[in-house]
Amino acid sequence: MTKVVIKNGDVDGALKKFKTKVARSGVPSELKKRKHYEKPGVRRRNEKKEQMKNARKHRNY
Repeated sequence: MTKVVIKNGDVDGALKKFKTKVARSGVPSELKKRKHYEKPGVRRRNEKKEQMKNARKHRNY
């Protein structure tokens, strides 16, 4: 469970910290991944596509 302490009544700052902590923990991406079932072959295919896309993005010339 993610907890954030509110200091000096700064709710906006605490909310911002809470959102960053939740994002770092990986909850939103896990929720997105589990939203619908993906067959293992389709998952592998999508992972391979993602790897190819990242390789093109990080290519050094």
